[in-house]
This record gives sequence, C-alpha cells and structure tokens, in this order.
Amino acid sequence: MARRGFFCLLLTGPVLLMCAPVFLLLSGSIMSSQELSVYLQPLFQGGEGYISWRALPFYPTLEHYRSLLLYTPQFFTVFWNSARLVTIILAGQLLVGVPAAWGFAVYRFRGKKLFFTIYIVLMLLPFQVTMLSQYLVLCRVGVMNTHWAVILPAVFSTFPVFLIYRGFCTIPSGLLEAGRIDGAGEWRLFWQIGLPLASGGILSAMVLGFLEYWNMIEQPLAFLKDKSLWPLSLYLPEISQNRAGFAFAASVVTLVPSVFVFLLGQDYLEQGIVASALKE
Repeated sequence: MARRGFFCLLLTGPVLLMCAPVFLLLSGSIMSSQELSVYLQPLFQGGEGYISWRALPFYPTLEHYRSLLLYTPQFFTVFWNSARLVTIILAGQLLVGVPAAWGFAVYRFRGKKLFFTIYIVLMLLPFQVTMLSQYLVLCRVGVMNTHWAVILPAVFSTFPVFLIYRGFCTIPSGLLEAGRIDGAGEWRLFWQIGLPLASGGILSAMVLGFLEYWNMIEQPLAFLKDKSLWPLSLYLPEISQNRAGFAFAASVVTLVPSVFVFLLGQDYLEQGIVASALKE
C-alpha cells in the first residue's frame, strides 16, 4: 500500500505538468484583454523579462468567446472544414480498412505475409518521407488544393487496418468454423460474428483517427493553398499575438470535440490497445 502511494505521489508532478497548458488555456480564455496585455507584455513588446501568470483572473469575462462565436464567421468556416474532413476520412477508413483487416485476419492467400509486411513498413514511415510521392500522385489525379487531397491519402492509411486486424485476430478460429458448419456464409460471419467481437478494435481505431485528423497540420499545409479550405489546426496559428485572449478561446473550443470523443471512447481505446498487444 505504501509503495503504491509512493508511485502515485511520484506521478503527480508529471501529471500536473502535462495538465498545465490546459489550465493556462482555460484561464487565459476568460481573462480580459487588459489583464492579458499586462501578463504578456514581454511577448508583445519584444522586451526582456519573464511572462507572469495567474491561475484565476481578477475579473473573469466571456468577451473572447462572444467575439469568437458571434462575430467571427471565419471560425465556423474552418470548424466546418475540420468536421467535414474528419467525418469523410473516418467513414472512408471504415469502408476500406475493416474489410482489408478482415481479409488479413481470416483468409489465407499467397503473399499474405509479404503484403502485411508492406503495410507495417508503410505504417512506420512518417509523412515527411511519403509527402513528395503523395504530392506527385495528387497533382496527376488533379485534386490538389481541394479537400480530397487530404482525404484520399488518409482514407487508405495503414494504421487503422493494423489496429482492426489485431482485433479480428482475437476471434477464435473455431468459432468461425462452427459458423460455417451451421451454414453461415462469409458475409454473415463478417457481419454477425466479426464486427460485434472486434468492435473494440474498430472503435479504438476511429477514436485515434479522430484525434489525429482533427489536429493534423502537415497534410493540409502541404496540399491546401486556399485558406478558405484550411482546417482549425491551420487557422489557430494565423491569429495575431495581440489577440491572445481570442486565440485562447479558439483553442479551448477546438479542444472540446477531442476531449468529448476521448471520454466517449476511452474504454474502447483501452480494449483496442490490449488487443493489439496480444499474440496470435
């Protein structure tokens, strides 16, 4: 018991340190512009010294949220861009990734290990390595500077296939054989046995996908030149320094969907991580 308490106490510091930026966002979003200008004076004027801060403002205000939600239509445009991109990407990953993962997990075919190894290698490659090849292909297809330039590469991402595949691998092969003996077809096995039993892996892939693509920066920055097509992740850095309170409020609103999705899917996320660690 004492050892457990010691580890909890030891981890309290890193946890508070990781949560500090969120608290700074929340407190800064309800500070008045005058109070923020006092605290951030070295940043605004380029002078020397350290930035001071208070956990709670002297006079809390919602002026930044009012300005953001009532008088900034551009914010709703970029918010819609992010929601549209994420929704289409996740729907496409379901349509492409789930059948692909089922095929790798259930069926035996020539070259299966080779193809899956290629999947793993592609999953490990960062975007910077594949950016040029994606750029050339997207230019050839003619979708540059459209949302499809971001959507298409993401739909065919290999990571959700791997995560869902590990979920399908937890289904006992004897259960599928029993279904075939009882006369169930391949589609019925997939729909009534595979999907319900691997739902944890599928939902964990969707949660991780949402968190990744809601905050993506490099892909839209490389493939979208028109600022009206930009998502929230590119809109936030465009806010000027003298509108710090507005930037804090916009960051908090941007953070809300991610927190909401994580809280809804954290149990499935744990199941998916456990399933991905199990050996076949």
